[in-house]
Amino acid sequence: MKQSEINFKISLDDQNIPEQISWSATDNPNEGIEETKAILVATWDPYHKGTLTLPLWTKDMEVLDMKRFFIEIMGTVSDVSLQATGDHFFAQEIEAVCRTLSAHLKKEIVEAEKGQK
Repeated sequence: MKQSEINFKISLDDQNIPEQISWSATDNPNEGIEETKAILVATWDPYHKGTLTLPLWTKDMEVLDMKRFFIEIMGTVSDVSLQATGDHFFAQEIEAVCRTLSAHLKKEIVEAEKGQK
């Protein structure tokens, strides 16, 4: 049986706030440790019928990037839920929320760029 491993390394400041996040995986085609600004790991607890999550982000992650990160996660949830369940309605509803949030984020980006000029 083939096995794959994913590892996360979190460097914390003196207040336990992530300063740096890196990850590595045995099946990573880019080989070596990769640096990132945020991770969201979710697992399903079959005994309690609930989700256990580990959301982490570095203190220098920009707010607009964080919002884009959330939208992209939800888009992935839409795609994967369709593959896993075949429920088109469920996937389309999630995708509709992503479109709404993306339009809102685009407006925020335009406003932020205007403020920088």
